[in-house]
Amino acid sequence: MADFGGEIDLDAFRAEARDWLEAHFPQSLRGKPGIAMALMEGLEPTGDLLAWKQAMGARGWGTPTWPAQYGGGGLSPKAAKVLAEEMGRIGAFNPLTAGMGVTMVGPTILDYGTEAQKQKHIPPIARGEIRWCLGLSEPNAGSDLASLQTKCVDAGDHWVINGQKIWTSGAQWSQWCGCLVRTDPKAKKHEGISFVLMSMDQPGIDARPISLIAGASPFCETFLTDARAEKDDMLGAINTGWTVIKRLLQHERSSQTGGGTGPRITPLQDIAKQYIGLDEQGRLADGDLRVRLTRHLMEAKAQRLTLSRVSAEAKGNAGPSNAASVMKNAATDVAQTRAELTLEIMGAQGLGWEGEGFTPDEIETVRGWLFGKAMSIYGGSYEIQNNIVSKRILGLPDNTGSA
Repeated sequence: MADFGGEIDLDAFRAEARDWLEAHFPQSLRGKPGIAMALMEGLEPTGDLLAWKQAMGARGWGTPTWPAQYGGGGLSPKAAKVLAEEMGRIGAFNPLTAGMGVTMVGPTILDYGTEAQKQKHIPPIARGEIRWCLGLSEPNAGSDLASLQTKCVDAGDHWVINGQKIWTSGAQWSQWCGCLVRTDPKAKKHEGISFVLMSMDQPGIDARPISLIAGASPFCETFLTDARAEKDDMLGAINTGWTVIKRLLQHERSSQTGGGTGPRITPLQDIAKQYIGLDEQGRLADGDLRVRLTRHLMEAKAQRLTLSRVSAEAKGNAGPSNAASVMKNAATDVAQTRAELTLEIMGAQGLGWEGEGFTPDEIETVRGWLFGKAMSIYGGSYEIQNNIVSKRILGLPDNTGSA
């Protein structure tokens, strides 16, 4: 990689990234964004997909801005953006961002972990070898997460954990879990909470998948019965878990703003041309749809430009800010509107679930539309994000108990 005076030559790096991607990204995977969703839903990589995952992990480009000493790419944000652009150019996707280790747990360990914790957990995440889940919400502690009751008791040389978690994404496939627990039941609501890291490979943990309307589901209800966490696997100091989880949720919301790497998707106007056609003047034949489609494209462009501005303004800050809540809701609006418009454009072909009468893209669109409804809830609901904006950005009175 060309380096002049401590600064990466971005043009030289672009050429290097382009050559490497051309050599390593399999032709069989090009332009297939649905694979990234399948990975999130538990697809076990084999063949070209496994080779691609291993190549990205070995290069460190699955976690491009993480420190090289822990297996990351060690790239600057500018170089990481160049890499993202080159991946998008050939329809490539990052096979490591489907899991919570890269988007949430890893960044939080880098923020709060001891050196021993970083050395133990970060390299396997960066290589894509270990899958993580998060034990946060409970049956009676969802949006009001601080009401959690899962107990963590000091057993001398380890911690003993008992309770139940809900909506534990990927628990049935994960080897490790970051779990929010109550270590001091007598403390105030937001105090007495800690964050522990624990192995899922033990008899005290029972993960049961929850079926969803979209078909395959990454969600589970997870029962903890005398589960064990080692003494040195508490992230941050005891009873400071609320601070840790707020930072983790900021990382999650930042990852959901629509700024990640991924393959190019077919422009919505091209889909409209295919299914609806053009009038004699070369315009979409449906005038009302033209207006709504134009409005959506403008909002999507504004969202991307605002995300770029927020990222530039955050340069030099320690981590994500409350602006992630604004951008998470904006990205949700854009993605769900696109899904609704796509189904409308497809007409009867946008109702397919299975069968020879529908193309794979049409079936994937329907399932993606259904799954996309969850965007308004996971990572903190749409309403919770608005509460955060009102309190921490606008300075309005605090009348909620949100995260």
